[in-house]
Amino acid sequence: MVLRLLRGKDGRLTAYAEVAGGVARWTEERPGGPDWTGPWLIEVPGLVRLTVAQGADGYVHLVGLRRREGKDGPQVDLVHATQFQTGRALTAWHSLGTPHPKDRAKAQRIGAPAAAVDSTGALRVLVRNAGGGVSARRQDPKKGTWERWTDWKGADVLDGLSAAVTADGRLELLAPAGKGVALRWYQPTPGAAPKRGEDVPADTRPDSASAVESSPGTVTHYWRDAGSGEILAWRPDAPAPAPLGGATGTGPVAALRAPVDGHDCVVLAHRDASSGRLAVAAHPAEDEAAGVWWTPSGDPGAQHPALALDGRGLVVLAALAPDGGLLVARQKTDERGLALRAWSRVGG
Repeated sequence: MVLRLLRGKDGRLTAYAEVAGGVARWTEERPGGPDWTGPWLIEVPGLVRLTVAQGADGYVHLVGLRRREGKDGPQVDLVHATQFQTGRALTAWHSLGTPHPKDRAKAQRIGAPAAAVDSTGALRVLVRNAGGGVSARRQDPKKGTWERWTDWKGADVLDGLSAAVTADGRLELLAPAGKGVALRWYQPTPGAAPKRGEDVPADTRPDSASAVESSPGTVTHYWRDAGSGEILAWRPDAPAPAPLGGATGTGPVAALRAPVDGHDCVVLAHRDASSGRLAVAAHPAEDEAAGVWWTPSGDPGAQHPALALDGRGLVVLAALAPDGGLLVARQKTDERGLALRAWSRVGG
């Protein structure tokens, strides 16, 4: 399950959630809310995993893993659609196939996709292949056509690839793997071919990685330790992953770089399994040693948190209710710190 919260060119937020039968979408009626429309169901029969990526042009790319029963048995492929404007309909869904077009048994073993748009406007779809490495497919930003699948190599990759793009458009990918490491690829300069970086010392739980640009040109990666469950943060040139607590949580941590009281901070949110509630924290960007204190928020049952800045520059935290509805809490303007307004159910 995934929930993503993105801001369009017109300043309105849109929430996308993977649901039975496809993708649910909610859209702010005006920048800063509080009213929303939705949910609108985007039908994608067989969709089992979803990722969402946005380019500098504001276009939103939805990429999913689809599993269906065909005449010759189970069929697996990756599918893609684009939303060009906030609140508007998507393009038709197009199949991207898999890295194993001639081997259905291998295709069944691919992982959930990740996606990112680099400085050239090229969308890359990345996936763990049947051999345990990473495969990628690139869309030409001018022609809109898709290049062939390429093998980025790697081994023992787990599910939960995490892709991020810096403000200058450089792609960075973290791939949790076995043997106590995570694999990393990055573009050394905008538009360059991605290259393999150093292995990251990380014993990572599958499907727990996320990332945010924590300073210009630098991406900080987050994951849960496979043993303790604690959230760790790491970025290139860091001597070691930094502990952030949150050991009683589940799933990935949502991360957002945002100003708090005029300070450059990273805001974090995750689901605390011990209380069943969300927990929120903030710390100075790239200064995890300053301390992270997790504060409970909302009622029990909310899950899959997502963070974004709205059209007024305020932090918005969204989550899914137990019945799949959308819950939203927005930063207060009359209090210091990261105080959130009361949670509300929006758009149906």
